[in-house]
Amino acid sequence: MENNFKSGFVTLIGRPNVGKSTLMNHLIGQKIAITSNKPQTTRNRIQTVYTEEEKGQIIFLDTPGIHKAKNKLGEYMVNVAEHTLNEVDVILWLVEPTDYIGAGEQHIIEMLKKTNTPVILVINKADTLAKKEEMLTYIDTYRKVYDFAEIVPASALRGQNTDLIIDLIFKYLPYGPMFYDEDTVTDQPERQIVAELIREKALHALNEEIPHGIAVTIESMKDRKRQNIVDIDATIICERDSHKGIIIGKGGAMLKKIGTNARFEIERLLDCKVNLKLWVKVKKDWRDSDILIKNFGYKEDER
Repeated sequence: MENNFKSGFVTLIGRPNVGKSTLMNHLIGQKIAITSNKPQTTRNRIQTVYTEEEKGQIIFLDTPGIHKAKNKLGEYMVNVAEHTLNEVDVILWLVEPTDYIGAGEQHIIEMLKKTNTPVILVINKADTLAKKEEMLTYIDTYRKVYDFAEIVPASALRGQNTDLIIDLIFKYLPYGPMFYDEDTVTDQPERQIVAELIREKALHALNEEIPHGIAVTIESMKDRKRQNIVDIDATIICERDSHKGIIIGKGGAMLKKIGTNARFEIERLLDCKVNLKLWVKVKKDWRDSDILIKNFGYKEDER
């Protein structure tokens, strides 16, 4: 391999719901991170890999949104996000187009000031602006508060300027080896991605009816011999009996809807037929229990 090959780690940070997962899915070209219009969708550091033969390899860490923690799960998520800033080669900070920098953004700026890592500011949702000139005001607002390596207007949803973002990341990455084979897209185990897809479909289907207290565990995932079918048994964990009733729905209709939507995505991911069975269990206050948080796949060493 030639000496001009670059490789390194990039983290996407930003307040909850600014479009980090949507952007990462677009950059990678596959659906890896779950997307939802609810905050705190991403709970683990999702590691995805982008390889361009001529240029190099980018390993993306999609961290949980940075926000004020309200419980142990919240604290864990914030710690993971803050810890990542010093471990990477480039920080990609996503913000929404605005000329007002709120307390959440100020908190992130203070954290960035403690690092020497180059920061690329991505002003997302550029497609929502009525006039293009508005973006200049927003760029100016942010330029005054921090010395960014680059500032890029973009639309994660429309794929606007995503190629430019990739080029700019390579500009700041060090020269180095390939960390992963070129056909690797993620280091997430399939089970974990399947669990996340089910959780995404539950969040979409339940809309505002359930607070954020749901997790999904995969009880079993087996290939049928000599058939292109995978049997998956999964459990949706919620915090209250009343939530269980809502998730199951009248005559099981809601659970069926979640299962149908999830199965469609899982079949695309695994490229085979899927037989998905869902159950619902109540584990009271699991988000405040260290043991249950660990049980649902949140690792101690990522704190």
